[in-house]
This record gives sequence, structure tokens and C-alpha cells, in this order.
Amino acid sequence: MTRLLRIGSRLGLLATIAMITFVSGAGADEIRLPDMGSPADAVLSKSEEARFGRAIMAQIRASGAVIEDPVITEYINDVGSRIAAQSNDGTHKFTFFVIEDPRINAFALPGGYIGVHTGLIEATRNEDELAGVLAHEVAHVTQRHIARAIHANQRQGILTTALMLGALVAGVAGGSPDAFQAGVAVAQGTAAQSQINFTRSNEYEADRIGIGALYGAGFDPHGMASFFEVMSRQNPASPEMRAPEFLRTHPVTTARIAEARNRAQQYPRRMSTASVEYGISRARVIVARFDTAPEAVAYFEQRSYENQTQVERYGRALAYQRAGLHLEANRIFGELVEKDPRVIAYHIGLGETLLELELYAAGTDAFDRAVELFPRNVPLTISYGEFLLRLGQADKAHTLLLDLMNNVPPTPAQVRLIARAANEAGNSAESYYYLSEYELMTGNLVRGIRFLQEALQLPELQEIQRIRFEARIDFIRQYMSEEQLRQIQRNRTDRTSARNGG
Repeated sequence: MTRLLRIGSRLGLLATIAMITFVSGAGADEIRLPDMGSPADAVLSKSEEARFGRAIMAQIRASGAVIEDPVITEYINDVGSRIAAQSNDGTHKFTFFVIEDPRINAFALPGGYIGVHTGLIEATRNEDELAGVLAHEVAHVTQRHIARAIHANQRQGILTTALMLGALVAGVAGGSPDAFQAGVAVAQGTAAQSQINFTRSNEYEADRIGIGALYGAGFDPHGMASFFEVMSRQNPASPEMRAPEFLRTHPVTTARIAEARNRAQQYPRRMSTASVEYGISRARVIVARFDTAPEAVAYFEQRSYENQTQVERYGRALAYQRAGLHLEANRIFGELVEKDPRVIAYHIGLGETLLELELYAAGTDAFDRAVELFPRNVPLTISYGEFLLRLGQADKAHTLLLDLMNNVPPTPAQVRLIARAANEAGNSAESYYYLSEYELMTGNLVRGIRFLQEALQLPELQEIQRIRFEARIDFIRQYMSEEQLRQIQRNRTDRTSARNGG
């Protein structure tokens, strides 16, 4: 069931992206005259940091490691955005995402991209602990620790720095430790590892800034130290045993735990009241973690139904749903909706199981009621769109999804869904356009232009669409290398030759 992230093999590609980003970005004048308030800009300006982060994120998405569960994605972004609002002066844009990896870890990338492993979500005991980890990673971004580390080692040269960052991303984003170590060795020898890890002062600073943001966002400021204590108890008893990934990338000492505790005590204590959404997201992670559906069912049947909490019952229904026991799952979802109709995930589960039970009219009514209660909610709209496509109502699905994506930035998976809806609705031109956007979001500019060129060949293409697609091609070409431009020309020549029969 679990697809472990395999980015280690992409090390060379990531390093190349890093080198291109540095070399093609800031000019010599910017390097000689940095922002006086931020010396790190001399090597990596904020705009370059954002571009670099987008390039890395495209590769991570293309690897298939990012969880595309809209319920989990929305939840992690809601919590992260609350924290970021407390520690951000408006100059940083944040994107939070979840990696399907059982190892306990989280990481910050340039440009405000914060990744969390599913293993970390499951390891947390409450929402405050999860928020504490996110607050720490947000602080790494706002304090520009990656750029500052590059600035501190700028004499190593642009190429070395690019290779080091490529190795760093391969390591923290879930690649094998061996690939990480090999990349570091290639960059500048074994000693380089200490230079690309966050320094001890960076870690303490991220703790300090993060705890303040944690309290400001309405969470218990003790949540960070609480999770540190959980992780410290997982230290291996012998050198031969591997420490959890979090401990290798975020070393936790008794002094650091004490410092976090003391700093948290400067704020009024808040009682932990974990949201239902936290429990739902964690339950979804747990259900997906098992290799087989019966294992997931057995896990949630350990306690009697009468003694289970609302969230545990939700997890039980999810496990039944995965096992194909849709009638049992539907009964639980129906009961949950009746008890707490404010929880969107319950409505989604009810609608999905009605579909599987072929109760199409009841399922449509359930989704329509939910959409009326929660208009333009991303997980609900995506689930309803998939439901409508199963029913063959592609026009309605396309309209529903288009309204959402005109108001909420979509993920690549969501763009592919609307491309499917447009195609099944008979709108080939728009389908090609959406597929082009998907390729751009995952970093494949050549394929992105190819889909637009395919759209331009459609006989039913409208003039307004032709103008829009050609303008989009011109825009994309500005960001392409000479080799990519040549490849586009070769592709065009090959297609022309094929149409002419030879």
C-alpha cells in the first residue's frame, strides 16, 4: 500500500536544477549590491529562493510521493497557514504538503514549501504536537536558514552549493540515507554533511520563533517540546540501530527540550483540544498505511464500537470502505453525519458509500446537501466531481470543478481530474489545456507545450481558445532552455512529417 519516496535516484537532476536556478537567476549587480538587511540575498535572493523551491517541488510531485488526499492536504494547509500568519511579515508564501513515507520526519524547502511525512502525523499524540513541528519548519523558512547556510559557505562556489542542496533535498525529502551521503561526498567530501545540515543555533532559533507562532496561532506552546520528548525516547540504544529520520535531521538533546519547555512556560498554558479534523486526517493516514484492507479493519476493531470515540468510528468506517464493506461503512457515516453535520469528511464518506451501493439518487442528494452547506470546499467538491464522472455526468462535473479551480489554486492531481472531466464532456481543447497545465506544474515544459500544440490542431477550436493557447505557448517559451526549444522544433517537424506521410 505504502509507496516509499524514491528521490535518491533523482539526485543528479535536482543538482542540475539547482545549478540552473543559481546561474540563470541573480545577476552580477545583485550579487555586488545585496539587500543590506539580508546578507544571504548576496547568494540566494528571496525571488531566487522561491524559484528554486518551485523547481524542487515540481520534481517531488513528479515522483508521485506527494499524498493527493484532499482531506489531509486541506487540513495540513489549514494548520500550517494559521501558524505562518503569526510569523510571516507577508514576504513569504507557504505551501504545506504530505509525503507518503512511514518514517518520522518533516522538512523545509526554499520558497516556503513545508513537507510532512505520514509517519510523523501518525507519531504525534495530539494536534499541538503536529502544530509544533510545523511551527519549527515555518521558522526555518522565515529566518531564511537555507539561504544563510549558503551565504556562510559561499566560497565553496555555485556548483558545489547546487550539488549540496540537491543532496540535501534527496535526503530530507525521503531519499535513502546512502544516496544522501553519496551526494554529499561528490559535492565536497565527507565534511560537507555538517555544512548543509541546519546548525545548532538555527535549530534553537527555529524553536524560539516557532513557539511564539504556536501560541499566537491558538495552540499549546508546550506542543513542540512535548513532541521532542516523544522523539528523544526513540533514540537507539546502540550505535548499530538507526535513529528515526527526525532525529537525524533535527537533533534533539535534553538541553534543547529544556530550553523549549522553559520558553513555552513564558506563555499562558492552553489546554489541548485536538480538532476533529486532526483525528480524521490521522485516521486516514493509519488506514492507508496498512498493506491490506483486513489489517486496517482489524486495527480499528480492537475496541468495541460502543467504546470508540467519534474519530475512531470514522477510522473504522474508512477501513470498512477500503475493504469493500460499503454497507457497514455507510451506516457509520450516516450516524456520524446525523450526530455532527459540521464535519465535511463525514458527508464525503456518506456520499461515496452510497455510490458504491449504487444508490445514485440518494448519493446525489447527499452531495447536493453537503455542497449547499459547504460551497467550494476542496475535498467535498473533488469527491463530488469524481462521483459525477462515475455517473457519466461529465458536463456537471466539469462545471463544478471549474468553479472551484477558478477560486482555489488546484493541485496537479486536481488539474488532471478536470482534464478528464473536460475530455469526457467532449471539450477536447480545454482538456488539452488542463493537461498542459498539469505538465507545467510537474516541471515538464516540453510536454506542456506539446499538449497546447495538439489543441491548436483541433478543427473545432474556437478563435478565443486559439488566441489563449498561443499566448500561453509564448509565455512558456520564455522560461525554456535552448535544448528544450530545439526539442519542441524537432517534435513539430516529426508531427508535420507524419501528417504528410513520411
